[in-house]
Amino acid sequence: MEHQFWHEIWEENEIPFHNSDFNPVLTNNWGKLALPAGDKGRVLVPLCGKTRDMRWLMTQGYGVLGVELSEIAARSFFQENGLDATREQTGPFVRYRSEQAEYLCGDFFALQAEHVAGVSAVYERASLIALPSEVRAQYAAKMKTLLQPGTQVLLITITYADDLISPPPFRVFRDEVEALYGSWCEVALLEESEDDVKGHICPQFAYRLQVK
Repeated sequence: MEHQFWHEIWEENEIPFHNSDFNPVLTNNWGKLALPAGDKGRVLVPLCGKTRDMRWLMTQGYGVLGVELSEIAARSFFQENGLDATREQTGPFVRYRSEQAEYLCGDFFALQAEHVAGVSAVYERASLIALPSEVRAQYAAKMKTLLQPGTQVLLITITYADDLISPPPFRVFRDEVEALYGSWCEVALLEESEDDVKGHICPQFAYRLQVK
């Protein structure tokens, strides 16, 4: 999607995708990732909005690194969670940072390996399904350049019938997940469930990806 589309959504506060509660798919499946015992490193959350799920990860002892176009989302996350944050320009990004949380506001595709140093896991709930098919391939290719072998990813996708919903979110089937990630990640389906998407109950899938 065009950057302006997402900026306007945040400017107009038209964010039906934002949930005020923690995502049960996250809380039910995070422990299934093969993270080393005692590993409380940083978790990358691409296209994160102001998701409360980052707060949940923080309560588990992790640092979080959100990547998001909108500074409105970043400011809202820190304000709504009672966190003081500094703001600075760093290369192509505006960085908001508190003790346990960091936001890089800007274009995800401008990320470089040094930006994600120390990341041992990724939480992908709203990134892949926010992108049209041609950009999803670019997104997965970019992730391949950023993540170190052994990095764990919790990926959540949805599907729905033809013409049921006007995207975003976009539907992502299992064969596409395998095509995007199978050559450089071990892919395992963790859970099949359902989610309410724009008033429709849709199949939802949680995957564990481990970078080879």
